[in-house]
Amino acid sequence: MLTPRKLSRLPLLFLPLCVLTFLVPLHAEHTRRWLQTTYEEFLKGTAHGVAVRSDGRLELAPKFTLLSDADASYLWSLKLDPKGTLYAAGGSPAKVFRFDSANPNAKPSTVFESSDLVAQSIAFDSKGMLYVATSPDGKIYRVSSNGEKSVFFDPKTKYIWDIAFGPDGNLYVATGDKGQIFAVSPDGKGDVFYTSDEAHVKVLAFDKNSQVLAGTEPNGRVLRITRTIHVGIPRNDPAAITTDGFVLYETAKREVTALLVSPDGSLYVSAIGDKQRNAGTVITPMVPSNATTTITTSAGSTVITSAPQAATPFVAFPPALSSSIYRIAADGAPDEIWTSRDDIVYSLGLASDGRVLAGTGNNGAVLAIDGHGVFAQLAKSGSAQITGIARSADGHVFLCTANPGKVFSLGPGYEPEGTFESRSFDAQLFSQWGRLDWWSPPALEEQADAAVNASAKRAVRSIKDSGEPRLEFFVRSGNTEEPSKEWSRWFGPYIKPSTVEAPAARFFQWRAVIHDGRPGDGIDWVSLAYLPRNVAPVIDAIAVQDPGIRAQATLIISSGQNPTVPLRMPPTPSTPNVFIAQSTPVKFDQPPQGYREKGYQSVLWSAHDDNDDDLRYAIYYRGENEKEWKLLKDKLDQKFYAWDTTTLPDGAYYLKIVASDAPSNPPQLALGASRESERFLVDNTPPTIDQLDATLVTTKRGGLSTQSILVRFTARDAASGIDHAQFSVDGGEWVLLSPTGNVSDNPEQHYEFNVANPTPGEHTVAVRAYDRFENVGSAKTTITLPAKP
Repeated sequence: MLTPRKLSRLPLLFLPLCVLTFLVPLHAEHTRRWLQTTYEEFLKGTAHGVAVRSDGRLELAPKFTLLSDADASYLWSLKLDPKGTLYAAGGSPAKVFRFDSANPNAKPSTVFESSDLVAQSIAFDSKGMLYVATSPDGKIYRVSSNGEKSVFFDPKTKYIWDIAFGPDGNLYVATGDKGQIFAVSPDGKGDVFYTSDEAHVKVLAFDKNSQVLAGTEPNGRVLRITRTIHVGIPRNDPAAITTDGFVLYETAKREVTALLVSPDGSLYVSAIGDKQRNAGTVITPMVPSNATTTITTSAGSTVITSAPQAATPFVAFPPALSSSIYRIAADGAPDEIWTSRDDIVYSLGLASDGRVLAGTGNNGAVLAIDGHGVFAQLAKSGSAQITGIARSADGHVFLCTANPGKVFSLGPGYEPEGTFESRSFDAQLFSQWGRLDWWSPPALEEQADAAVNASAKRAVRSIKDSGEPRLEFFVRSGNTEEPSKEWSRWFGPYIKPSTVEAPAARFFQWRAVIHDGRPGDGIDWVSLAYLPRNVAPVIDAIAVQDPGIRAQATLIISSGQNPTVPLRMPPTPSTPNVFIAQSTPVKFDQPPQGYREKGYQSVLWSAHDDNDDDLRYAIYYRGENEKEWKLLKDKLDQKFYAWDTTTLPDGAYYLKIVASDAPSNPPQLALGASRESERFLVDNTPPTIDQLDATLVTTKRGGLSTQSILVRFTARDAASGIDHAQFSVDGGEWVLLSPTGNVSDNPEQHYEFNVANPTPGEHTVAVRAYDRFENVGSAKTTITLPAKP
C-alpha cells in the first residue's frame, strides 16, 4: 500500500489511477498485486551500483571498486600517510600492507610483519614515519622508510587497542585491560596520560580544541580528557599538571567501536553489544600461564595463542546483538541517529557529500547516514565486516574489510549505470503476469532546473539529448524457487509501465537498470499485477457434535438457560501460508459457542482456498439406506450449522458439506468441493418400559422372616441404546440402577432390584430409562403389603 509520503510524490493526474490500482479491494476476481516499496523488501534483492535507501527508494550509488585483496584473514586499521599513500594493518599474524591506489592491479607490499597475533592500529607522524601497535601482549613499533622496525614504546599492558598522534606531536595509546591512555613523546618516552574507570579504552580521537576523546568498554562511554598545566607551580611538582576526564555520553551499548569528529564540531559515535543487566562488573576469566586459547573468527579461521594469567582471550570480532550510532552536538547534546539489531558498526567515516559512512558486519555492507533520519545501503563488500574507513584529501574514500581482508574505494563519483534484481517472487500458484508498474522521482530536467549546479544541468541536457532511456526494466519467470538457466529469458526492456511478456509460471523476477541517474532517476516502488489460476476450495475436516448440543455465533447466558459446553473443533491440516499481496481486509471466523438443547444436532467444518477466495457453503443430508442427497441449508458464510432434528425420522444419517468460491469468481470460473461426514444417529423417541412387575418376597433365616419387594422390568430403545436407568419408591429420590450383567451396552436391557424392609401398606415403584440422546421413558407399578402378624 502506498504511504502518504509516497502518494505526495505522485502527479495529480496519476493519483486516481494509482488509488484504483493499489487501494481498491478486488473481490470480483483473482487479480493480485505484488508491491515492493520498503527498505526491508528491497534489501531482499541484489544491487550492483544501486543504493537502497531506508525510506524505500533505489538510486545510483557511489562507485565502489576493489583495489586489492590482501594476504590476510582480516584488516583492522586503515590510514593514509602525509603523501596520500594507503596503508592497512591486520593479521593473523600481524602485518601492515602498502597499497598503490593508482594501480588497482598491483599487489600490495608488506612493510611490517611480526609474530604478534594482529597489527591492531597504525599511525603516521608529521614526517610520515609509520608506527604499528600490535595486540595482545604487544608493543608499538616504529618502521623506517627502508622497512626496519624497532620497539618504540612498550606500555606493558594486555591490549593496545588504538594509537593516534595528537596536535601536540605526542602519540596517544589506548589500552586494556586497565583502561589506561598513555602519552608518548617523539623520543619514545611515555607515561600514563589518564586512567579511566573502565576496563578498556577502545578508540581515540581529538576534538576541534585538541582535547582527547576516548570510547570505552564495558559501559560504552565517551570521555573527553583535559590536561591542565598550572602556571606558577614548579614543573616537578605533581600538582603542576592535572588530567581530568569527563563523560560526554554513556551509550546504551557495551562497547564504543569508532569515533568521528565532523567539520562542524559534531561527534559521531558507534557502539555495539547489549549491556548485561548487572553491568559494572567485568568478569575476567583466569587462564593458566601455560594454557592456549583458540580463537575462531567469523570466517572460520582459527588462531592459537598463549594466554597468560588473568587475561581475557583476544577475539577480533566478539559477538554482539545490536548496534547504534549517536551524534553528540558541539554543545554536548546527544541524539541516536541509527540503530539495528542485525548490523554491527565497526567503523565510521565521512563521504565526499558530507554524509556519515558506517562500515558494518556481518554482511559487509557500507551505509550512508544523513542528518534527516534517512540512511542508505550503498554497497556490499563480499567480506564479512568493513572494519576501517579513511578519506583522502581529494575526496576519495577507502575501506578495509575482514574475513577476508580486502581494500575498496568508494566515490567520489557515482556509477554511470546500476542494476537491481528483485528477489524471486512466489505467487504460490501458477499465474498469468500482467502490468508492471513503477514510480520514479521527478524527471531529470525538473530536478536540474531547481539545482544551482551548472554542471548538473549540463549533464542532464546531455542525457536528454542522447535520446537513450534513463530507466529500463526486464522481467523473467520460472517454476523453480531459485532463478536459473531453466527459467525463461529476460523480456524487455520496458521504458514505461506495460503488460509484461513473461510466460505464465509460479515465480517471477524483475530487473531494473538505471542509466546516468546522478542527479536523476531513482525508483520508489514497483508493482506487478498477476492472476493466479483458480483452484478449487478444500474442505479439510468435518466434526459432527454429540447429540443435544446447539452451536451458534453468539450466546448470552441468562438465568435459567442451559450451560455452555465445549465444541469439538475439526482438525485443520498444516497448510503453507499463502502470500496474497492484496489490499483486502483480513477475515477471521468467529468461533461458535455451544450449549445443551435437546433435539438439536450441530456440525462444524474447516476449509481453505489457496486463492484466498470468499467461500459459501451448503449442507446436504441422506438417510443410511437412501441414495439421494437432500438440501438441509445453503448460502452459509460460517463454517458451522445447528438444526432441530425432531423433524427427521429416527435413524442413521450422513452429511455432505459443499464449498463454492462463487462469491470471488465469475460464474463460468467458479469451482467447488465437497466432503461427507461420518455416520451419525438421530433418535428423538424415548425408550419403552416393558414387563414391569413388583412382587413381595419373604425370606426366612434362622427362624426370622424378612420381607422385600422384588422389582423386574425391561427397557428397550429402537434407534440407539439404553444409557442408564433409575428407580424411585413412593416419590423418593431417584436411585441409579445397574442392568443384569452390569454393562449398559444394548438397545434392550434387563433390570432387577430389591426394595428392603418395606412398611405395610400401599407402595408405588417408578422406573425410568434414558437412551444416549437423553430421551427418557418411564413407568410405575403399585403393590400393597399386608400388616405383619
